[in-house]
Amino acid sequence: MTATPLPAATILMLRDGPGGLETLMVVRHHQIDFASGALVFPGGKIDEADTQVRDYCHYDGEIQDEDLSLMVGAIREAFEECGILLAYPRGESALISGKRLARLDRFREPLNKGRLRLKDFLEQEQLLLACDRLQHFAHWVTPAMMPKRFDTHFYLAAPPTDHLATHDGYESVDSVWISPQQALSGAKDGTYTLIFPTRLNIEMLGTSQSVAEALAMAARRHITRVLPWTEERQDGIYLCIPPEAGYGINEERVGDNQSELVRSIMRPRADANR
Repeated sequence: MTATPLPAATILMLRDGPGGLETLMVVRHHQIDFASGALVFPGGKIDEADTQVRDYCHYDGEIQDEDLSLMVGAIREAFEECGILLAYPRGESALISGKRLARLDRFREPLNKGRLRLKDFLEQEQLLLACDRLQHFAHWVTPAMMPKRFDTHFYLAAPPTDHLATHDGYESVDSVWISPQQALSGAKDGTYTLIFPTRLNIEMLGTSQSVAEALAMAARRHITRVLPWTEERQDGIYLCIPPEAGYGINEERVGDNQSELVRSIMRPRADANR
């Protein structure tokens, strides 16, 4: 049976580094059952609590409940996983300071473990989640052949410069501010592991030289839902995505060392995955 994709969201945190644009990435714990050991963006699946805090969100214009919950989940997951919280003190127009963030760090584990409700945390600390600071960037769905699937929305955001990122030690075991070029180079030489969607989004991010340029690029993008599928051909297995997604490629041959694994979980007909 095909698994139902779980709603999920992730944030590409951005900053202007000495050598140009950088993004925050974390290394997934090796015991995590999805993308273990991989270099990824902070994020995760949407919780029921993410649907219950509309009154604790700051956003522009009208927004559907489903879209708002994705933004809320992205912000919450980033706080739990890497310690950055995109939020306003209620009644203020500037994001919380690094000093205030340090005092809030003690709430990360209780939120992550379900011992503290998100709504109660925001009420107690008089915070509004800064959903208006998120720029939609991409939308990917795990292929139908996979046993565990996610329907993931990617956002861009620029946190305050005094927000210190610290990995949680549970889902992620390391964190790093890295340029797209460094991440891609590290993937080639074996320093890092990048799964297919992460790599393509890093490549797209790398077409921008600054935070402002990346946010403007994302605002111009037509977001296409990307559901990859596999095709077995005479020269091997290919992973395919819709060309209208705008990534510059629409297919890639799976390496020989991965072909048997992919073949073992492929559906009988490749077009059944579309």
